[in-house]
Amino acid sequence: MNDQRRLLCLGAAGLLASAPVRVSAQPARTLRIIVPFAPGGPIDLTVRLLAEKARESLGPIVIENRPGAGGGIGVAALARSAPDGQTIGVAAVAMHAINPWLFSRLSYDPIRDFAPITQMVRIPNVLVINTEVAQRLRIDSLRDFIAYVRANPAKLNYASGGNGSAGHLAGEMFKQRAGFFAVHIPYAGGGPAQIALLSGQVDFSLDNLATAAPNIRAGRIRALAVTTAERSPLLPEVPAFGEFYPGFEIDTWWGLTAPAGTPREVLVRLNEVFVAALKSPDIRTRFAQMMAEPVATTPEQFAGLIQRELQRYEKVVKASGAQVD
Repeated sequence: MNDQRRLLCLGAAGLLASAPVRVSAQPARTLRIIVPFAPGGPIDLTVRLLAEKARESLGPIVIENRPGAGGGIGVAALARSAPDGQTIGVAAVAMHAINPWLFSRLSYDPIRDFAPITQMVRIPNVLVINTEVAQRLRIDSLRDFIAYVRANPAKLNYASGGNGSAGHLAGEMFKQRAGFFAVHIPYAGGGPAQIALLSGQVDFSLDNLATAAPNIRAGRIRALAVTTAERSPLLPEVPAFGEFYPGFEIDTWWGLTAPAGTPREVLVRLNEVFVAALKSPDIRTRFAQMMAEPVATTPEQFAGLIQRELQRYEKVVKASGAQVD
């Protein structure tokens, strides 16, 4: 090779070495999770904790709060979303098992419009009584409570977050099973119902443990029983309804679903990531601090839960006479 050709080759090599390298890479796509309730509640907080953990595997995740209509607005928005794996959302007992029997018309079908991913959480409901009322009436246990309400029909009243709410239906189930009558007083949401209980405007309620726990710890209300078949590891010193009434079980649950039509391989991948996150020690610890028990399932197991709960609450809602519209 002559000197001129050698210089040309070296020059070309230098240009190639100094030229910017173009990497063909697709930016990470953002996963959107629709939470059908306002920020700050138990569902919103647990979803945010889980999303923080899942980002390690899935990349960017944004939480979109779409409250209203008892969760119906956010759930309907999820049902209308493209089934491309980029939008998922929350399925909960209220929207997928109770609302279909409370509302004469829904803008979504709780079964056909969704592809379950995994259950996330189970939280027991808990029978709580105002501490001053308990002391005045000498009610220290579930047995004491049942003996009093049977001997004094309609003397006690109970609060809920509204007609057809989980607290209302749990109260009606309890009344039917234990054979007593107490007056139901519905409030415009769980917050006002809790304030009414703390102030003594009402005597007792059946609230979810995550909401009631701070006031139980503070001594403002007394926990008499959790509404589950067995004692909850979150409150092991409190007896379970199942110890007195076999088969009695009602709790609050929620999980993740995608729009119907989402590809199976996408659902499997999302399930793998969120199940791993739910089983991680740090998530279990942080959920326990909120009185929430993480529950990891297959998509099929979560679909089965939704179907069973939908059928169960049909009987409960009809027996209660609750109707929203």
